[in-house]
Amino acid sequence: MKTILKFGGASIQDADRMRNVLNIIKQYADKKPIVVVSALGKTTNALEAILNAWFKHDTTWPNLLDSLKAAHLSICKDLALQTTNAVEYIFDSLQEYLENTLPELHAYDQYYDHIVAHGELASTKLLVSYFNERGLACEWVDARGIIHTDDHFRDVNIDWEATELAAKAKFGGDEIFITQGFIGATANGHTTTLGREGSDYSASILSYCVDAEHMIIWKDVAGVMNADPKLVSDAIVLPHISYREAVEMTYFGAKVIHPKTIKPLQNKKIPLLVKCFLNPSLPGTIISEQEPRESYPPIIVWKENQVLLSIQDKDFSFIAEKHLTSIFNLFNNHRIHIHLMQNSAISFSVCTDANSRINDLIHDLQLQFNVVRNEGMRLLTIRHYTEDSIQKYLAGDEILVEQRSRTTVQLVTRKK
Repeated sequence: MKTILKFGGASIQDADRMRNVLNIIKQYADKKPIVVVSALGKTTNALEAILNAWFKHDTTWPNLLDSLKAAHLSICKDLALQTTNAVEYIFDSLQEYLENTLPELHAYDQYYDHIVAHGELASTKLLVSYFNERGLACEWVDARGIIHTDDHFRDVNIDWEATELAAKAKFGGDEIFITQGFIGATANGHTTTLGREGSDYSASILSYCVDAEHMIIWKDVAGVMNADPKLVSDAIVLPHISYREAVEMTYFGAKVIHPKTIKPLQNKKIPLLVKCFLNPSLPGTIISEQEPRESYPPIIVWKENQVLLSIQDKDFSFIAEKHLTSIFNLFNNHRIHIHLMQNSAISFSVCTDANSRINDLIHDLQLQFNVVRNEGMRLLTIRHYTEDSIQKYLAGDEILVEQRSRTTVQLVTRKK
């Protein structure tokens, strides 16, 4: 049975870390793994900047692209690669596309997917060249020929039947395969992406399709933790969590795993390990069907830069089912996710991310409703909360909205 190894951008951000990844993969070489790789660290951000400059007819985009290409070639030099043709081709083809394409406003999301995907294409070409030159024979696979999607660019749905057929046909051999996370393609061959940080999901999709023995995500942390260690000094590693708990954590915003990752694994009972590429000997965290024997500690998730919207009918009538249907349709049409919602007799409150689409949503809401907007909010979620943990992590903030269940408390807060 296949093993799926997934490496994110931080694990390959420079030559030393690529050497480290080579050593890790060698430990699994006898299992002939499928290796799923993200773009080099910060490459996606750089490609977004190139896209936006090009889209606005800003003539600085070629310089931005040259800098990104040079950064990749610098790593090639540090690795003493004998040839860089495969890496150079990725950036040269992107430059040719940008020079010969006139941007159209309605197609921004499609341009986004096509352009940003070059980060994963470049990183995997670089890794395959390096691995093969160092004696680890492997085959480069274009994920766009495997992961089939619809054309809902930047937020696609998977064609599971076509993807499973393609994956089993391609990955049936006794080889080490290197492929891209984050990207797929439509039936017409248009490049698509699975959403930011979607490489975990890519690995999960492939795990499902090839009936993998297990999947391993390599991170720069010791495993799944009960809080972000950058924010909580006494955060601890959770040695074992269930699929259910992992889904809950990712739903509420824990960033260690992409939210869509768990379901395909749970469907086929494929264990997921989260391990540290900086210290592979650490045991990490296992995510499986079983609940751990020990109880969970409080699990803390913060979401910053939130917007709290209070929506009221203009004639001051009750917020009833017909109003909620209109509101949910608008959120869906603008592709804005709701993190918390609460209704009273005449008001419906929603907490969501402050992003570029929020103004258009509010504009459309105001055609039917009065909307009050509060910015600079913070959403604190505590799973398996205690009263002491609420007070500890609330840290004196003012509470605007509070919701509690038996296991979870959510608080929309702002600094006093």
